[in-house]
Amino acid sequence: MAPGPLARARRGPPRGTPHPQASQQHQPGPRFAAPKGQEWLYGRNAVRESLRARRRGFRRLLIARGGARSGVMQEILGTVRELSVPIEEVERVDLDGLTGGANHQGVCLLASQYPYLPMVELLRAPEHAFLLVLDSLQDPQNLGAVLRTAEAVSVTGVIMPEHRAAGVTPAVVNASAGAVEHVRVAQVVNLARTLDACKDAGVWVVGVEAAPGAQPLWNVRLDGSLALVVGSEGEGIRRLVLEKCDVVARLPLLGKVESLNAAVAAAVALYEVVRRRA
Repeated sequence: MAPGPLARARRGPPRGTPHPQASQQHQPGPRFAAPKGQEWLYGRNAVRESLRARRRGFRRLLIARGGARSGVMQEILGTVRELSVPIEEVERVDLDGLTGGANHQGVCLLASQYPYLPMVELLRAPEHAFLLVLDSLQDPQNLGAVLRTAEAVSVTGVIMPEHRAAGVTPAVVNASAGAVEHVRVAQVVNLARTLDACKDAGVWVVGVEAAPGAQPLWNVRLDGSLALVVGSEGEGIRRLVLEKCDVVARLPLLGKVESLNAAVAAAVALYEVVRRRA
């Protein structure tokens, strides 16, 4: 059967993010307002991985009164005590207010904002680069899922636009199950120019997109220094960014659907790289 068109990323349901109505019903009081430059992380895995990574400053841990104190929570409590982070028991409704009704699992951690790296850090050793470039992903759940896979395959860095795209927010950290806390991420103003810099450093740039003339991913070179570019939900890779790619690859679709979710398309492409290099 002839390969079908590539998976163009499609928006997935924003599960796990604060619901608009819930945000209106649960508003954090001034006692729990995050100071400038800080934010409340929530969810057991998100909090645990942030503490494990130790890339942020930690200010305060809130736990639901009467909640579980075993397993992951026991590890969290042990780590914050080791770091001398204040611990406070609060009512679950207080945590609902902090998170806009999201699934906080009875724990919230006040931490400094996510530590983005300058782009130069991701190209400090270009001969070993395995980069993932995300062109304007806007759905927090998709972004979190992509970043979780990126950490699982041990990319050396993730590049995303500073504007008109989702950043690494607490919702994204939660959606990634905390994996993004271990990933080096750079935000850039101009993605097309950034790809030029990657190519100047000897990085091979592969766009994953349903574009005319795209080759099946299985036939595309994926060895050496590499940057995979994945487009946004619905729109795919923007034209100016696509033009900077050394080659454009498509994921063969052999069934009746015409596209894949952005997170799924990224996962397939990333694991094809891993398979080739095994």
